Amino acid sequence: MSTERGEVQVRAGAETDLTALTDLYNHYIRETAITFDTEPFSPAQRRPWLLSHPKDGPHRLLVAQSAGEGDGSLLGYATSSAFRPKGAYATSVETTVYCAPEAAGRGVGTLLYRALFAALADEDVHRAYAGITQPNEASVRLHARFGFRPLGTFTEVGRKFGRYWDVAWYQKDLR
Repeated sequence: MSTERGEVQVRAGAETDLTALTDLYNHYIRETAITFDTEPFSPAQRRPWLLSHPKDGPHRLLVAQSAGEGDGSLLGYATSSAFRPKGAYATSVETTVYCAPEAAGRGVGTLLYRALFAALADEDVHRAYAGITQPNEASVRLHARFGFRPLGTFTEVGRKFGRYWDVAWYQKDLR
């Protein structure tokens, strides 16, 4: 797969990615309100999350890394995770994409979501949901490009960096 600035490989996440995945997520914890986690994780703390995304099934973890002559650095990841823990929610997933700061605007999120939804096509998944902390126009555009439609906004639902943040919820029909 290609982006504006070179070749990108998208594949299932693996245990060998754990440190890079943790570092990327910790950037968003420390620097943004995109995630409502407030304390960075160690790779050991993040391992159960990684293991909750097997290589098949409805809960996936896909990573994008530079390929070819590049250094193989992690450019981003996408997940489909359990929407809620109760059994009746089993055919619903929550999806998300995180791109490395240097990969923003290069099409990595699009490559990841394209691969994620292709992987989910044969799974028993009826709906995908995404919660987007506001404002985040890039994420809103990405989700709209993949057919997500707005459902509503939880106002002032999270407090981080001394202020309250809204989260807009989006839905994509998969069946």
